Amino acid sequence: MEHELTLYTKAEDLKRLNFIHTSISQAIGGKGEVLDVGCGNGNISLFLGQKGYKVKGIDISPEAIDVAKGRNTNPNVSFEVQPAEELRDNGERYKAIVCSEVLEHLDEPQLLIDVLYDILDDDGVLVVTVPNGYGPREVIMTKPMQAIYRRGGWLKRALLGTKASLGYSGTTVQSAAEDLTHVQFFSRTSLKALAKKGRFHIERIRNANFVEAVFPYSLLTNRIMALQQLDCKVADTLPIGFTSGFYTVWKKQ
Repeated sequence: MEHELTLYTKAEDLKRLNFIHTSISQAIGGKGEVLDVGCGNGNISLFLGQKGYKVKGIDISPEAIDVAKGRNTNPNVSFEVQPAEELRDNGERYKAIVCSEVLEHLDEPQLLIDVLYDILDDDGVLVVTVPNGYGPREVIMTKPMQAIYRRGGWLKRALLGTKASLGYSGTTVQSAAEDLTHVQFFSRTSLKALAKKGRFHIERIRNANFVEAVFPYSLLTNRIMALQQLDCKVADTLPIGFTSGFYTVWKKQ
């Protein structure tokens, strides 16, 4: 598959994009209106727009929306700095909603899930992707690094200096938002509980990748696509608790 108008180059990002596109296509066909909540730099929105969907991407980060708007040349794709609650207040409804790599950043993710329930058609589909809070990347990388940031001091300065020397910045290809801290760490069980409380059931769940994004192995995999692709295939063969992320499809109960 070609990946027009996306900045994604890593195998896991492209695997996630394929999952989202396939899930929407299976649910609503090749056309229709899609809402991309927490769209960040617009990678998913722009790709789905290229595939023929009418897409609205929303995010609360002006920096990310500026990036998305600057890349958009598709008349059936639009971007707005807007909370999802405004869509509910305006009476908007969608056949398909994407919420990709968003919930882990929210202090109260249940509030957003309740809003998405209200603006999703009764027979619509919600595609949710989140990191596995107890998978390799979050346990080995994210949680320790965030703990160092919270403590501050020389160790934080040393970590930031090391990351800068390796070319890492505070933003990602996913989003130019200033704060990308993870505050939620989902297990499969807690994600299912979140869905159930929000009157959804998880119809399908798939593994993301395994350890290709874990330092220092990531220094090698970042340069060799074949290793990234192998890592994604290995993840598919492992119990779901070993994956670094969950790809899920939600339907209303």
